[in-house]
Parts: sequence; C-alpha cells; structure tokens
Amino acid sequence: MGVKSLKLSDYKTDTTPTWCPGCGDFAVLRGIHGALAKLNINPKDVVVLSGIGCSSNITGFINSYGFHGLHGRSLPVASGIKLANPELKVIASGGDGDGYGIGLGHFIHSMRRNIDITYIVMNNQIYGLTTGQASPTSEKGMITKSTNTGVLEVPVNPIALGLVSGATYIARGFSGDASQLTNLIEQGIQHKGFALVDVMSPCVTYNKINTYEWFRERVYRLEDENHNVINMEEAIRKSQEWDSKIPIGTFYKINRPTYESEEPALKEGNLVSRDINTGKQIAKDIFAEFI
Repeated sequence: MGVKSLKLSDYKTDTTPTWCPGCGDFAVLRGIHGALAKLNINPKDVVVLSGIGCSSNITGFINSYGFHGLHGRSLPVASGIKLANPELKVIASGGDGDGYGIGLGHFIHSMRRNIDITYIVMNNQIYGLTTGQASPTSEKGMITKSTNTGVLEVPVNPIALGLVSGATYIARGFSGDASQLTNLIEQGIQHKGFALVDVMSPCVTYNKINTYEWFRERVYRLEDENHNVINMEEAIRKSQEWDSKIPIGTFYKINRPTYESEEPALKEGNLVSRDINTGKQIAKDIFAEFI
C-alpha cells in the first residue's frame, strides 16, 4: 500500500478549515496528516468518514476518499466500507456528541465486533456546532446553554467503556501534546482491530472550563510510568483517573481476530473484487422471497 516520497503536504487539501482559531481540532488534523505521512500510505488507500459537528468537517481537509454522513452514523458506514474492501485503511472521526451521544450504540457494537477501524473522537466536552450545549462528556454540574442549573448526569467515560466493550487498542491524546498525539494516531492506524483514539480537544469558544491550561496542569504520559498496555485491570484503574491527574497515551493494546477475518461471507475474497452478476434465476429466487 505504501508509495515513495509522500510528505505531510500530500495529505492536505486546498480547503481551509473553518474552525475557531485555537480549536483543538487543528492538532488532530495535523496528527492525521503526520501519521499518514509517517506510514507512507497512498491517499487512494485511505477512507476518512465523519458524522455531524465542528470536528466532522475534518473529512474535507484530508486528501483521501471521504464520506460526511449523518449525525452519529460514521461507524456503520465505516464498517460497511471495511467489510466490502478490507484492504482500505478506514478512519472514522467525529466529536463527543456525535460518537458518545447520538452514535453511542454504534460505538459499543463496533468495538465488540473488533472491526479493523481507527476511530478518532475529538472530545471537547461540549456541543460546539450548536453553540454550547451540554454533551455526554460534560462535567457534572457544568453550566451550559442547555443546563442553566448545571449538568445532572455523570459524564460518559469513553476509555472505560472501550475497555469493557471489546476495543483492542485504546488511547487518549491531548491537542496540546501534538507529537504524542501523532504517534497515537499512527499506532491506531497500524493496529489490526478496532482502535479508539479519544482526543481531549479543547473548545476555546464554548468551554471555558476544560481549557488548554486546565489540561496542562493535569495530564501526564502513561509511557513515563511504564504502563503495561496488556494489563486490563491496570488500564481500567487508569481510566478512572481524572480530576487532579489525567493520563494520556495508550491504555490498552491486545491482538484479537477481527470481525472481517472471521466472517464466512468473506472467505471467498473481498466483496469489491467479486463478480456481482448473480444470474436471472438467482435474482428471481431472491425476489420471490419478498412476494
């Protein structure tokens, strides 16, 4: 899949991102560009998908195949593309509202299937596109446009959810640590199985609590503590750390057969390379089932 002499600029488009100056999503975009360049993957072998939200505009800024779909529905489409053509590198993306709210059901089932998809979630703990409502990861008690007396629910913990749902690569990045973020995205793309990269991507316009400064006072790298990425119990314990210490890096990484490698319908080869001419009698038999 690799080609010679690809640079970071080869993965850029002529479209200028419309995010607010300082938005954490800029670092995620550069991280994807950088990871693809380091892996030297031909843009024609990559598909980037997204749902709805500020972060979901990212598909227009990456030189690859792209699909900008419905709110919370990037993973079902990504799954279909991967099952049809497993040779493609499939990257799904979106925000915390898109992935952990509207698309939560798809998130859980994609992880337990262990489909070979890299899922990058730009988690700003707020609905930014609709100008500042509480999201599934907003802190309890947070005052927003939709919660004028404070958020009543406890926030979704995507790292813990990923661990108990079957994801085989789970990482958290921070837009303020661009070098580590690029490495985490690169590892996620290389991983064979469902890879979750949850990125703390501050919204500089509507979230005045979880700012770059707030995170810098709290984040620490898991690799600096020699964290054991195959230890589930240790990963779960680390996933519970938040208030005063927030771990970033790879929480968990194991090898497990992917869904597409065990799907009987794919044993005869990729769907995209098969002859789809079923013949008149087979077509009649199929139609007869619905009459």
